[in-house]
Amino acid sequence: MFGKKFCRPKIVSVGAGNVGATFAQYCAEMELGDILLLDIVEGLPQGKALDLLQAGVIRGYSVSIQGSNDFSEMKDADIIVISAGFPRKPGMSRLDLLEKNGKIIANICNYIKQYAPNAIVIVITNPLDIMVQLAFHLLNHPPSKIMGMAGCLDSARMCSFIAEELHISQKQVHAMVLGSHGDLMVPLPDYTTVGGIPVKKLISPDRLEQIIDRTRKGGAEVVSLLKTGSAFYAPAASSARMVQAILHDEKALFPCAVYTQGEYGLSGVFVGLPCILGIHGVEKIVEWPLSEESQSALMKSVEEVKQGIQSLKEFGFAIT
Repeated sequence: MFGKKFCRPKIVSVGAGNVGATFAQYCAEMELGDILLLDIVEGLPQGKALDLLQAGVIRGYSVSIQGSNDFSEMKDADIIVISAGFPRKPGMSRLDLLEKNGKIIANICNYIKQYAPNAIVIVITNPLDIMVQLAFHLLNHPPSKIMGMAGCLDSARMCSFIAEELHISQKQVHAMVLGSHGDLMVPLPDYTTVGGIPVKKLISPDRLEQIIDRTRKGGAEVVSLLKTGSAFYAPAASSARMVQAILHDEKALFPCAVYTQGEYGLSGVFVGLPCILGIHGVEKIVEWPLSEESQSALMKSVEEVKQGIQSLKEFGFAIT
């Protein structure tokens, strides 16, 4: 019995910066699988992996955590989460990162095709919806096996702001934010509840609109405060929660950046929509009736993504 090797899922974090390392920490604490941190900076993933491994003695987790600069070690990964890229700085939009981060994603995709072609891929790198579209084109993955982490994060931000406003536990709030990960994201108050009660019955329309506006600017607010970086705790937590839902085959409902094939009148573009996550990745996109205002806002959000894709083409990237 003790001589038999126990095989755990292999989780690869491409990028060992604040987001990637914190993601690895959360996965380790939930014991979701064995973890590999990859980064081009020599010593960075190795040092953080060693530190995380030693923390397990205190925190009570026991998984393999390794760091490497050799991307061939992603071989046979079950899930790859990509956070590598340049972060936003104050005054920058996510679209300002387009060309630089596009080159990074393209390079990573070459390694994935070579060493882990069957892995489920989750993209965090900004501008998120466009980067996941690029990765999808380069990897030629089935739509179910590639997605972007956006809606989970944006919904969490909206939940936290509502809980703060009502002075209640965040656990009681359930919000849904669709659309692109940017200023044109689409928070849905019609599908937001507090302890099962519609949020519109608890917060005045004017105040709720202020919370929605703060949600849209949630990432920029963190960037403006940090001054030298961007958010990492909440993005890492959102990605780890998605990985948990997939590896545990939860059939859990989350808003994620997914590939549209007719849903909500959209096709051929990645955008945040409610979907079911399970062992096969994105198992279903869930279609809900939207108000005319929300549907119009979703279309505007998609147009922003399409403009970003066009800009990426102008930089010389082959992308559909």
